[in-house]
Amino acid sequence: MERRRLGTDGLTTSAIGLGCMGFSQGYGPADDAESLRAIDRALDAGVTLLDTAMSYGQGHNERLLARALAVHRDRVELATKFGIVRGENGVRLDGRPEHVREYCDASLSRLGTDVIDLYYLHRADPQVPVAESVGAMAELVKEGKVRHLGLSEVTAQQLEEAAAVHPIAAVQFEWSLLWRQPEEDVVPTARRLGIGLVPYSPLGRGLLTATLSRDQIDSSDFRRADPRFHGADLERNLAQIEALRAIAAEWGATPGQLALAWLLAQGPDVVPLPGSRNPERVAENAAAAQFVLTEADLQRIEAAAPREAWSGDRTSFAVPVTARA
Repeated sequence: MERRRLGTDGLTTSAIGLGCMGFSQGYGPADDAESLRAIDRALDAGVTLLDTAMSYGQGHNERLLARALAVHRDRVELATKFGIVRGENGVRLDGRPEHVREYCDASLSRLGTDVIDLYYLHRADPQVPVAESVGAMAELVKEGKVRHLGLSEVTAQQLEEAAAVHPIAAVQFEWSLLWRQPEEDVVPTARRLGIGLVPYSPLGRGLLTATLSRDQIDSSDFRRADPRFHGADLERNLAQIEALRAIAAEWGATPGQLALAWLLAQGPDVVPLPGSRNPERVAENAAAAQFVLTEADLQRIEAAAPREAWSGDRTSFAVPVTARA
């Protein structure tokens, strides 16, 4: 698979990564054995960027990845995140500088490794300036515990503030044909600063695969409360997907592969993070890298499924933007 560079301080990864959250939460029950098979299948397909977080399953996700990393650590660019804390009293944000090292050490222990390739602030703590959180993260780079820094779901201004403290390799945010709001501000700001773009939910939380059933919507915490998956908004979005399905069929691709190829074609600094617990779907997602779209292809997709025709605001935890412009 093609390799892509994230940021300006030397991080390179596979063009498509693997989002691992679903192995522990968000999309219904998961099976550890199947999840490990999915990771193996991703590595076999050339995927090397594995993305997890301390909050996923309250540590379960990192411990699960440790089982794969015990065999494959030298084949992987490992990304994890801190800042979302799940406990008995619910979910909260914590980006306080005095806690950053503690969170990192705990992740290193759960992952069974001595260094994290890409360490993200998962969400900005509204009680702490982003620059202060990043300052503490920069100390981890000096100590050799972390190689590169990233931010997830921040504003363009917060990205500026962070980059003034330490080089930022990547910014992670929801971006897909279904949700294009980051193109207004975060994408151009990141590019001006030399920061790589890592879209999560690049398949629109599964909607862009054109395979979702009503049961899958109702059983998922990440879809059940999201307006894009209900009522008139869902109907308008499904009409868009039918238009994409026709184009994908002409190219011998699935709608999901077309959606990933569209993101890859947005620039060489884009590394999408599709997630799946199904090994076959993981391989299908990785194969999207073989579809190289031209400017004419992008114009055709835009004409068939224009940005303004997608419908519904989004629901996501502690994100700066939930409404369409």
